[in-house]
Amino acid sequence: MPMRLSLERPIVRAGICLLLTALASGQALAHGVAEGDKGFIETTSGPQIGPFLYLGAKHMVTGYDHLLFLFGVIFFLYRMKDVATYVTLFAIGHSTTLIAGVLIGTHVSPYLVDAIIGLSVVYKALDNLGAYRRWFGFQPNTKIAVLVFGLFHGLGLATKLQDFAMSGDGLVTNLIAFNVGVEIGQLLALTAILIAMGYWRRTASFARHAFAANVLLMTAGFVLFGMQMTGYFLEG
Repeated sequence: MPMRLSLERPIVRAGICLLLTALASGQALAHGVAEGDKGFIETTSGPQIGPFLYLGAKHMVTGYDHLLFLFGVIFFLYRMKDVATYVTLFAIGHSTTLIAGVLIGTHVSPYLVDAIIGLSVVYKALDNLGAYRRWFGFQPNTKIAVLVFGLFHGLGLATKLQDFAMSGDGLVTNLIAFNVGVEIGQLLALTAILIAMGYWRRTASFARHAFAANVLLMTAGFVLFGMQMTGYFLEG
């Protein structure tokens, strides 16, 4: 027990430091694409399944907005069946707008889309805190909410990909490969989150800090929202 307690505080501190580092990383857009990756996307031609699988997975495991939302979604899910249901709904929404948004050429301000994604984190944190039942007397359908916010998460990346001069040769194949890579990255990230959550839930710290963790999650969502709205008014 003393060893377990001694490990809890460093884990909580590490989580807070990781969150603050991500939010202060200087990326105005959570869906920003590295310059090297941007150059590859714009110069490649024809089907490039392997590289686009890698780029998709890289995007997910470094996309802190996605990870924060997933963390909120699985926070109080204890059965793998429930985890699979919600993650599948999120993946369906994410995949639909990622592929369709690029192919159709839907033009939406990336700042506004990412602002909504920030609010999705706020929504899930408040949901975990039971705020809606206390404030409004009813519980919104969480499954529908996760699906809808999944649509916005996918649209967030689609808006960035549209800024690149992507070759039409192999475009559909590359988009599908990219999306599969995103889902692979999501599974990897989710596995790490579930392992960490599984350990935390077995400690007394979970019951003590669950409320504070979701308040911190909500705060992060508001910070993301504020960053995007600032970018929208200054640069949009």
